[in-house]
Amino acid sequence: MRRTRITVDYELCGDGVGVDPRACGRCLRTCEPAVFLLHQTIGALEEDPFDPTRWRVTPFWPSLCDRCRQCVSVCPRGAIEVRPKVRQQPRPAVSADA
Repeated sequence: MRRTRITVDYELCGDGVGVDPRACGRCLRTCEPAVFLLHQTIGALEEDPFDPTRWRVTPFWPSLCDRCRQCVSVCPRGAIEVRPKVRQQPRPAVSADA
């Protein structure tokens, strides 16, 4: 299984600041493995909680990503980044003699 890191810049897409992902949805429609989830922004203060206006597209299942980068190419705001997840190297043990 390939480990992938997918990030969405919410200054450009969602949260009532950037493009409304409900109106765009290009990444949702183009992603074959369906990595993304459209949802109301959790914890957002809404004028009418029964008609929320702040929404997000979250990469909810990054382990399904095949790194085709179609989501990156269709995003009109360039808000999505896909890259391999870098595994942290363990630190060498420090001896008590040092």
